[in-house]
Amino acid sequence: MGFARTCSVALVGVEGVVVEVQADLEPGVAAFTLVGLPDKSLVESRDRVRAAVVNSGAEWPQKKLTVGLSPASVPKGGSGFDLAVACAVLGAAERIDPREIADLMMIGELGLDGRVRPVRGILPAVLAAAEAGYRQVVVPERTTAEASLVPGVSVLGVRSLRQLIAVLTDEPVPEEEDRPREGRPDPMLAGLSLPGVGIGAGALLGERRPDLAEVAGQSRARRALEVAAAGRHHLYFQGPPGAGKTMLAERLPGLLPPLTPQESLEVTAVHSVAGVLPAGQPLVERAPYCAPHHSASMASLVGGGSGMPRPGAVSLAHKGVLFLDEAPEFSGRVLDALRQPLESGHVIVARSAGVMRLPARFLLALAANPCPCGRHGLTGEGCDCAPQTVRRYRARLSGPLMDRVDLRVTVEPVARSELVGLGAGHGAETTADVAARVRAARDRALFRYADTPWRTNSEVPGHELRTRWRAAPEALAEAERDMERGLLTARGLDRVLRVAWTLADLAGHDRPDVTDVNHALELRTGFRRSPALAGAPA
Repeated sequence: MGFARTCSVALVGVEGVVVEVQADLEPGVAAFTLVGLPDKSLVESRDRVRAAVVNSGAEWPQKKLTVGLSPASVPKGGSGFDLAVACAVLGAAERIDPREIADLMMIGELGLDGRVRPVRGILPAVLAAAEAGYRQVVVPERTTAEASLVPGVSVLGVRSLRQLIAVLTDEPVPEEEDRPREGRPDPMLAGLSLPGVGIGAGALLGERRPDLAEVAGQSRARRALEVAAAGRHHLYFQGPPGAGKTMLAERLPGLLPPLTPQESLEVTAVHSVAGVLPAGQPLVERAPYCAPHHSASMASLVGGGSGMPRPGAVSLAHKGVLFLDEAPEFSGRVLDALRQPLESGHVIVARSAGVMRLPARFLLALAANPCPCGRHGLTGEGCDCAPQTVRRYRARLSGPLMDRVDLRVTVEPVARSELVGLGAGHGAETTADVAARVRAARDRALFRYADTPWRTNSEVPGHELRTRWRAAPEALAEAERDMERGLLTARGLDRVLRVAWTLADLAGHDRPDVTDVNHALELRTGFRRSPALAGAPA
């Protein structure tokens, strides 16, 4: 009778649960039983592990073999348990010393030839191991850089089961050829990305960021972008086709400050689990940008799917920008599903296979035409839409959703003079210029909220802004009148206050004054409040 145990990690969303992999050998008819609530892909590991062990030069035990995955109540899936199962079996058969693997964390898929293939979710798995007190992990060699992002953990990357056996038994480590043929993609990286993932998350991470200097005119919309980036305020653009709404939104991620180390780990963990982490880039350091098509389903936007739920677009845009172009064309149910994560910063997806909590603190940018044909309100352009058609089109963005959007800007068509001026190299500020002001405003907010759990103005509760950080006397007079007239809800008043603080940070004010609050009202309602705002920065 032989017994051995080692450990691996089961991922539930982007959170890991440490799983003890136990192997028991007893006299009897040769059989391999796997217990512990495995899914179909994990059940198939019996055949993969047996072939990998034999092809690695080790002897497969001809006894009754039982492999248990504990705790048995946690659903387990995927091929990442293969390496731990193989080593537990070899430990029970005394091919390797069971004491050598008892405190090791092992993650990796085995090929039939014994090669160790990479799997998704290495970073959150190693994070879970570190939190549980494990200090040594074994991962596929291709994912060593990703696993090494976790401090305080010693990472061993292996190419094959044969190499790992040699390391554990103090034998000479064999060389393994592991290079793809020239001109062909590396087949070992196939397990790190999902085929057909076209959601756009991470697509811009390794490419050149578009520059704000390429946008002609649109001074009000550019100012709104700056305010949105400085305070992480949600943004809505309305305007005719070709006015530049999508161009503006695509340049918003470039205005956001680089991710902090903690934010980078959070974002990388989500992208690793979702299979959209770019090859050769183990750490996401810049704000992600996600722009799903308007035909996106509920599951693709907020997370879900068959079996264990998977991250959706709101999680892939965590700490970045979620852009919904042609927003009224999205399903009303899908759009209203955004209301809860917009407030809480996370999404909880409940399915029969389990409940998953995913991070979803994103900056929402919406873009819409004024009507189905897009010509409503344009001079010299005939709109073919009936008034009730226009009302129905605009009503697709529900009141509760729009009440959570701080900045609402009408994007006008670009004048010929502005295009000519841009072509001559005049006028437009670059992304770097605006991003510098955004970082300075963020630094002021960070200093103000140093002893609080908040980091940006959009996160601060309205009660705190009305009691702890008050605006200048009489600054809220116009906003309070709008609330009495029913033009602002209580939530709307709080959001006007948050935007006013961002405007004050951008202007270098100690606290919002009348101009800041009225400018915030203008950005929310679209109506100019005071002649003094005519000279407001644009």
